[in-house]
Amino acid sequence: MADGTPRAEAGRGSPPAARTALVTGASRGIGRAVALGLAGAGLDVALVARDADRLAEVAREVRDLGRTALELPADVTDAAAVAEAVRSAEAAPADGGLGSVDLLVNNAGRIDAEVPPWEADPDEWWSVLETNVRGPFLLARHVVPGMLARGGGRVVDLNSGAGSHDNAEATAYNASKTALMRLGAGLHLAGHDRGLRVLEVAPGVVRTDMTGGMRAHEGRTDWTPVERTVDLVTAFARGELDACSGWFVRASHDTPASLARLAGEATAPAARRLRVQPAATGDPLAEVLTGR
Repeated sequence: MADGTPRAEAGRGSPPAARTALVTGASRGIGRAVALGLAGAGLDVALVARDADRLAEVAREVRDLGRTALELPADVTDAAAVAEAVRSAEAAPADGGLGSVDLLVNNAGRIDAEVPPWEADPDEWWSVLETNVRGPFLLARHVVPGMLARGGGRVVDLNSGAGSHDNAEATAYNASKTALMRLGAGLHLAGHDRGLRVLEVAPGVVRTDMTGGMRAHEGRTDWTPVERTVDLVTAFARGELDACSGWFVRASHDTPASLARLAGEATAPAARRLRVQPAATGDPLAEVLTGR
């Protein structure tokens, strides 16, 4: 805001702690860990992924924790499949649903080949954008209206350090995570005063099938524990990080406690958001770049 007050502190009160969640890419890796972490925190979970067999395994693990699990095989880039998955998740419990989706976790994602842009395959490049940007857009488009009708809700995007830094290779992933951050910021700005809270969470470098096969991480030994991401998402689900709505946070550096302290000290009008920085003192665009 113009007076320096973090926007996350303005507007209507926060929604109650989430009771239900929908997690995409829930069949493996970070998505599976987040789904199980949320179930362990007492949430019922709708699980979305393309691999039905793996999804069934995660659903069994959720049920072993005493929570309801819905298996919703779907491709997040398929608009009709996403609409049907959300409809099933929001159906009344008597009809096999959760009754609502209080927390949306956009985790499904993929990366392109680690080559410079001129060597990238055009179809693969665009397919990465579809998964990493179209998917979260479709999920938000179908989930957020229900949240707003109930007085609010929360959205977590599993983002990446690639969303805030330039990269010479895997540029579709780079572009998609930057675009995802802009989408999250737009959701925050459009929905905050109606009770919507949004968080962009970069998990650091978690050892997964994707990162394990990347040339950039060959020989890496300092992996970020996935539990740090789970801690951030579950704290956000409980409403403990609502003051950070619209922020980019990183599990390798941030914790729920450190973010709560930082939110209490924040004065920047665009805290933890993407901005183009002035080139030098006296840059004629300095005020335009940093003042809005």
